[in-house]
Amino acid sequence: MNSGNHMITVYLLGKKFSVPDDLTIMRAMEYSGFRLIRGCGCRSGFCGACAVIYRIQGHTELRSALACQTKVTDGMCVGRLESFPINKKRYDINRLPAVNTVIGQVYPEIFHCIHCNACTKSCPQHLSVMKYIAAASRGDYASCAAESFHCVSCDICASRCPVKISHSAVGLLARRLTGKHAPVSRHLEQRIRDVEAGVYTGRLDQLKHLSVPELQRLYNDRHIEK
Repeated sequence: MNSGNHMITVYLLGKKFSVPDDLTIMRAMEYSGFRLIRGCGCRSGFCGACAVIYRIQGHTELRSALACQTKVTDGMCVGRLESFPINKKRYDINRLPAVNTVIGQVYPEIFHCIHCNACTKSCPQHLSVMKYIAAASRGDYASCAAESFHCVSCDICASRCPVKISHSAVGLLARRLTGKHAPVSRHLEQRIRDVEAGVYTGRLDQLKHLSVPELQRLYNDRHIEK
């Protein structure tokens, strides 16, 4: 750890610690001696496993974030928000009809939305959550799928919803329905046939034996070519 970093005071799970100010919440927890076994996932903002709630001393606003993406600030008081229990329904995607009322049939609570926008305000990915729930309630599943595409299913939005909508599950169903009923992609079908036939097996084996610097150079060379 760089000794030149400015040290700040944070409160992690009720305990006071002094940590460098350039750390994320997750790194600050590890710096302070916490051993993270669960809720650390990808560490890159993709898996949504590290949801936390926090406030800053002197302020009453309760905020939410992903611990791996949010830097600590002086006086930050952090609590974990682990595995918030959304109402994720079971269904057979092949049996769901291609009609614009189907998501409302599976998740009728979307029609109870009071448009408070708490879901959007709490989203660490800055998605327009209320907008895609509104699209789902209108039966516009393509818009719902597009707006929710970058959802990481941290379910912070659900924890703030007064009518208990399972936003991430609604977006997932919209994307599944949109993909199932999208026009057939001939290019994709050909690529799948090539994969099944082992066309890329040899190349994949070569990539597995490359070092990280070699993979980085390969990526950079291809990026420059494009």
